[in-house]
Amino acid sequence: MEVVIGLLVTGVVLLLLETVLPGGVTGVIGFCCLIGGVTMAYVNLGMTVGNWTLLGVCGGLSLGTFLWAKYFPDSRAARRFVSHQQVGELGVGDPTLLNQTGIVHSSLRPCGTAIIGGKRIDVVTEGSFTEPGTQVKVVAVEGLRIVVRPL
Repeated sequence: MEVVIGLLVTGVVLLLLETVLPGGVTGVIGFCCLIGGVTMAYVNLGMTVGNWTLLGVCGGLSLGTFLWAKYFPDSRAARRFVSHQQVGELGVGDPTLLNQTGIVHSSLRPCGTAIIGGKRIDVVTEGSFTEPGTQVKVVAVEGLRIVVRPL
């Protein structure tokens, strides 16, 4: 009886630790402990106790998974693992760039960089090779793609 309870408790603890430890190893070992606990219940305690143990483990896993998915992402503990900060602004995909002019910073073959509005921005030409220092005009902003035309 003690072995069964020990395996089940160890399995639950390892599955909970899987929430904060990366890699999946603790989750797999915890699941194996749960399977071992149910197997030991069948072997040592009989069919009836084994069935109740299996039912309890399946029900506990289902309930635990549901509660974890519902409440953990918004919990105080989860905030330690989730970043809500922006790393940086790319300066692309900005519709205010349309019809602005700038200077080619690197060769456009057909893509490269240009200085537009004081910012270095990745751009694409309409197809022609453009030398550095050439003045260009933004003719289209399509999501992250900024299309320019030499003036």
